[in-house]
Amino acid sequence: WYVLARPAGKRCFVVSSDGTTVSRVRNGSTLHLFPSALPGGARKKGASGPANSYSILDCIFHESDQTYYVIDMVCWRGYSLYECTSEFRFFWLQSKLAETGACDPPSVYHKFRFSVVPFYNCDQSGLHSAYTGSLPYVRDGLLFYNKHAHYHTGNTPLVLIWKDESCSQYVIDTDNNGEVPNQQHIVLELQEEGKLVTSDDPPVPFSCLNADFVKQSGLSSGSLIRFAIGDGGLKCVDGRFEKADLQYIGVSNRARAFADSYSKIMFQYMARHSPLKVEDLASTISPEDQQDKPPEVEMSD
Repeated sequence: WYVLARPAGKRCFVVSSDGTTVSRVRNGSTLHLFPSALPGGARKKGASGPANSYSILDCIFHESDQTYYVIDMVCWRGYSLYECTSEFRFFWLQSKLAETGACDPPSVYHKFRFSVVPFYNCDQSGLHSAYTGSLPYVRDGLLFYNKHAHYHTGNTPLVLIWKDESCSQYVIDTDNNGEVPNQQHIVLELQEEGKLVTSDDPPVPFSCLNADFVKQSGLSSGSLIRFAIGDGGLKCVDGRFEKADLQYIGVSNRARAFADSYSKIMFQYMARHSPLKVEDLASTISPEDQQDKPPEVEMSD
């Protein structure tokens, strides 16, 4: 595994093509439209490359220093990296991004600076560096990438995030006013027959609404609905979710694109009741993970 210190900011895709660069957040709305030094990212003399060439980067925009911190590479000059391992994508990202000048300070044809998030082997030393090391950005938790995982646009157990109060200002989700609500709020998707499920594939069923309530509330299949977790909490048996005490709040904000994932709901619940500590993470690292191993880079013609 790799471990990265996640930058605080807005997660987005940055796409450069046909002389322009655009960044879009998860719900598809535009964050910035700008020229960049990425391939095909600006209209300038001397620019070369095929007309259909485009690049896609998975980034976090860090507001305070106006920098796009790149956490993954999805496509480069029209070459898809979806089916490449994390190990190869990170190698390609480090070697290719600097060549373009995208990491240089802003200029006329390059409005925002890009920077690769440093990543470490997930051994004791790497975990310590990601958790406590000096960084040019505000840290917002740790990201864990399985080295052999392909890029996945949805939820996957091969890319994980963990937070505590020492490495994130936002361990527990806040409301629209930036306050931590007394009860944990979750968003679920309404499906046929009133089922309420997570965004996972396959989705995890959490509860069910009766048909009369669905009709009276004007809800329909696909609606994203917000609930609070009541005093009954979440009940798990032998590590498996069994039932939840849910209190209906209403339809989620329109800007919301997806329901919560099962792992996010459970992490937030544990953060409130029995948080997982960094020492717990460190204790799971086996002696084999401590050994220095040569990189297994998957090369492609």
